[in-house]
Amino acid sequence: MKVDFIVVGSGLAGTLFCEVLRQQKKTFMVIDDNSQKSSVVAGGLYNPVILKRFSSVWKSKEQLKIALPTYKNLEDYLDLKLDYKIPVLRLFSSIEEQNNWFSACDNPKLSEYLKPKIISYNNKSIHSEFGFGEVLQTGRIDTKKLIEAFKAKLNSEDRLLSETCNYDNFKLDNNKVNYKHIESKHIVFSEGFGLKKNPFFNYLPINGTKGELLIIQAPDLKLEYVLKSSVFLIPIGDDKYIVGATYEWKDKSNIVTVQAKEELLSKLNSFIKCDYKVVDQIAGIRPTVKDRRPLVGQHPEYKQLYILNGLGTRGVMIAPYVAHQLFNFIENNSDLDSEIDIRRFKELKDA
Repeated sequence: MKVDFIVVGSGLAGTLFCEVLRQQKKTFMVIDDNSQKSSVVAGGLYNPVILKRFSSVWKSKEQLKIALPTYKNLEDYLDLKLDYKIPVLRLFSSIEEQNNWFSACDNPKLSEYLKPKIISYNNKSIHSEFGFGEVLQTGRIDTKKLIEAFKAKLNSEDRLLSETCNYDNFKLDNNKVNYKHIESKHIVFSEGFGLKKNPFFNYLPINGTKGELLIIQAPDLKLEYVLKSSVFLIPIGDDKYIVGATYEWKDKSNIVTVQAKEELLSKLNSFIKCDYKVVDQIAGIRPTVKDRRPLVGQHPEYKQLYILNGLGTRGVMIAPYVAHQLFNFIENNSDLDSEIDIRRFKELKDA
């Protein structure tokens, strides 16, 4: 079988790259063993503002310009609702935070995303003495539904090999790569934290960060917006909410922990005052990079091999942007954004 691309990994990065290939009418096969969980446990928010310190997300305008039409195309292709337009409200805990909000509203990079007023919601289930600030142009992508539906579509079209990628099976020559019965012009590795096992790209500084989420059911909470306080509280329907997330740098397992549950519940209880029950807990390893930028580019020696990885905590916004960047780099000889190009770590390969 001959294809234009082999894509290894069908998390958010791999899925969005496949969507670009589909839009560009390129042929491709996907290899995936369902081992990486970070995309399916993500909260899925797209939010152009870092609410911890009221600052702008890297390239937020460029990312949103590409991301929103891309997810609309995916909704049409999969015949699914994926993009839920929902406000994000920042809960203020002091007068100082209110003042910092108004200062951020005057920042030219943030002014189109922040509503310059203090909002009062009379919700008896939330401690809200100092009110809320509203972030504009926000929403939530149901990443779990997206990835599962896209994989099912790939499977129905015979484009999916559900197996662990065996790197010894790659046969490389000057202008093609073979994997078992598949011959391809290019291969793109989008394996998340699984990159650590990849002999071609494991020199890159991927540093997985474990995240855990809770799902709670709270019939009296009645939120119609995402609430950001010490944690995010994200409504997902049926009186259920995502509570998250934790950040753990040492533990690299997908196993849920009592410590994470206690941390999340402690933070949650600091700002809500209604009954709830925990109905689920989920863990995954985010593929993070030391300079907080994705890993995109071409192998320095094997020119058929490429990487699309390291989306970190804001994959929903970043993935469509970097997927288009990589496709245009491969097919149209466009330059990669220097901040994401893996050539910035050339010295690690040479070491």
